[in-house]
Amino acid sequence: MRNVLIAASLLLASSSAFAACSIEVDGNDAMQFNVKAIEVPSSCKDFTINLTHSGKMAKNVMGHNVVVTKTTDMQGVANDGATAGLNNEYVKPDDARVIAHSKVIGAGEKTSVTFDTSKLAADGKYSFFCSFPGHWALMKGTISVK
Repeated sequence: MRNVLIAASLLLASSSAFAACSIEVDGNDAMQFNVKAIEVPSSCKDFTINLTHSGKMAKNVMGHNVVVTKTTDMQGVANDGATAGLNNEYVKPDDARVIAHSKVIGAGEKTSVTFDTSKLAADGKYSFFCSFPGHWALMKGTISVK
């Protein structure tokens, strides 16, 4: 019986760890994410950000995406992304500063981005933000490894 309880505990623990390797984030027409901080468990090899746009506006007017960078790179990536345009998801093509980014979505749409967590140092300072022009100043948060 003890072995069964241990096995069940391990199964639940591994299921919890698996479930913790993703997060749900919502963006709205008020240029807000519902999440301000993301903690990536150090046990995750990959991490997924699932983005939903709960607003009513189209992506060419009030589109949202999620971009992950070092915090020190956020403003430069956002500025370069603004000039890259919607066809490039407001991310400069082949920008080495970008750890991960999703596509831009509009009202009622969903998207996901999965990235290799080895790109995040345990003591590093990282941010996620929306690179739609002007959004990054409000639509941003921190990412850390725990």
